[in-house]
Amino acid sequence: MLRTPSGGAGSPGAAGAEGRLVSIGTVLNLLREEFPEVTISKIRFLEAEGLVEPQRTPSGYRKFSTEDVERLGCVLRMQRDHYLPLRVIKEHLEARARGEAPQLPAPAKPRDGALVAADGRIAGPPGAAGDAGRADGAEPGALAPAPPPRLGREELLSATGVTEGDLVEWESYGLVTPHPDGGFDADAVAVARLVADLGRFGLEPRHLRVMKAAADRQADLVEQVVAPLRRHRNPQTRAHAEATTRELATLSVRLHAALVQAALHAGSH
Repeated sequence: MLRTPSGGAGSPGAAGAEGRLVSIGTVLNLLREEFPEVTISKIRFLEAEGLVEPQRTPSGYRKFSTEDVERLGCVLRMQRDHYLPLRVIKEHLEARARGEAPQLPAPAKPRDGALVAADGRIAGPPGAAGDAGRADGAEPGALAPAPPPRLGREELLSATGVTEGDLVEWESYGLVTPHPDGGFDADAVAVARLVADLGRFGLEPRHLRVMKAAADRQADLVEQVVAPLRRHRNPQTRAHAEATTRELATLSVRLHAALVQAALHAGSH
């Protein structure tokens, strides 16, 4: 149970008898006791997705009630323990508000190779069928199928429609890297397909070195953020380091796409 700040109903900005309204910084401190990995950006994201609706002061500052803090705790708990998509969590909370008693699935963890998107959805490995790697036709909250076995060299060439010479050049630039056994995993397959698609527009591997360098820097940045979680004394925090890594990776990709779009729009004006 989250510890909420005390405060009588008659105090300034009181939110009923349960407590006073508090700032987003106070909410962060309250949540971090149970959810050490939570951030202000995460709270704002959940607000943007309609999971919580804090009040606003005339100057625009967010003010959260005790109910808001408890609701955020429920959302984070359902994400952590059940890996439910935010849409399903929202429906669950709305059902509870109507006086219903919806059942949650048993606690589960994503299978190896599954991705947890920033919105809490479970997605398949990169390059899998479906939009952005999501398992097509999967029920909300369902786990993605296990990643396929690694492809051999000939299978990769067939899947991308390129020559052995093309693949050798990609490898020389570090764009595609095989495992020691010579096979290519889902990440390598996804990269190979994208490199092949970009090649059809005249972009050669040497042109893509800047993207590879940027990706390496992003990965280093994510690792810097996650490293303290891996070393945390709390076993639960250490266990969530990988989920945090996936979320940060997803947000980094979204930011990169948004920045490219913004740059293109600025250049067209």
